[in-house]
Amino acid sequence: MTQDQLDRAVAAGILTRQQGEQLWRLITAETVQDQRAVGTTVQIPRFDLAHVLWYLGALIIIGAMGLFSTLAFSLMGAPALLVTSLVYAVGFVAAGHYFWHKRGLTTPGGLLIAVAVSMAPMMTYALQSMLGWWLWQENPGTYQGFYRWIKGGFLPMEIVTITACLVAIRFYRFPFLLAIAAVALWFMSMDVADWLKGRDGRLSWELRHQVSMIFGLLLIPIAWFVDLRRTDKDFGFWLHLVGAVTFWGGLSLQNSDSEISKFLYCMINLGLIGLAVFLSRRAYAVFGGIGMMGYFGHLAYKVFESSLLFPFALSLLGLGVIGLGLLYYRNADRVNAWLDKALPPAILRLRPAVRE
Repeated sequence: MTQDQLDRAVAAGILTRQQGEQLWRLITAETVQDQRAVGTTVQIPRFDLAHVLWYLGALIIIGAMGLFSTLAFSLMGAPALLVTSLVYAVGFVAAGHYFWHKRGLTTPGGLLIAVAVSMAPMMTYALQSMLGWWLWQENPGTYQGFYRWIKGGFLPMEIVTITACLVAIRFYRFPFLLAIAAVALWFMSMDVADWLKGRDGRLSWELRHQVSMIFGLLLIPIAWFVDLRRTDKDFGFWLHLVGAVTFWGGLSLQNSDSEISKFLYCMINLGLIGLAVFLSRRAYAVFGGIGMMGYFGHLAYKVFESSLLFPFALSLLGLGVIGLGLLYYRNADRVNAWLDKALPPAILRLRPAVRE
């Protein structure tokens, strides 16, 4: 039985949404047991020490060859950068392919493929430097500036990186590849804004925050759409995370002296918590909670600075929120079942399956 067959059974009313999800978890667990019984190694994404070390190692390599590269690294020259990126890409693709197909270790294999994909901007930069081809912009500077500065000349590097991610995910269905694509898209949104600004001046910090907020606002429905496809792997996780970070970060860095706008900011963060429940994505609840704490801190230090009772009232509110969280934790299945019954069919179809 496939996920699509279960979805059709739920849509036809044969099974409830909750029953369909429980049945799919049972089928998946039995499939894993059968594969283990015949000696196949099965990697299930989970939060344990091995997975943390795998992801940490991959991020260290990606950071070492990009974000934390020094000026001396860039001064190696374009031919040396090209050779380095090619050797890294080929070597990590070969290692990733081996772990993915020969050993059945899809998580370390997929991470090695992601490291290979992260060489795409370096490879593109080296080729552009050798050919002197910077399209419509002047030379944007050293390679490490790609991760630090907003310049329209970096656009080809971002385009190639996104293309490499899409090609890689076609052959290796590994969700983390979408994280690299999402970050490259975020960089691109900034650099496109810089390019549109032209030679009149650089982007102001306020405009950068606005661009980031708009990008996150556009990425969230894309991640939502990916969830609605209900694939066998959680391809929406990294898109939701990058969307939440860029939207919330851009929103939180907006400047305003108006108490109304600050209250509106609090309500938006409360809406993020509601979105977390509807989409079953904890990232929105985390950032929404941090945003609300920031607003309460503003009230404590600015609005009610001289009030003796405010800290106690806020403490009671915090206890109430904790109690609400415990209540939801104990009745999450009932809440989801109630939403399945209470929501109109048109709205229910927009609610992704519970993954977290």
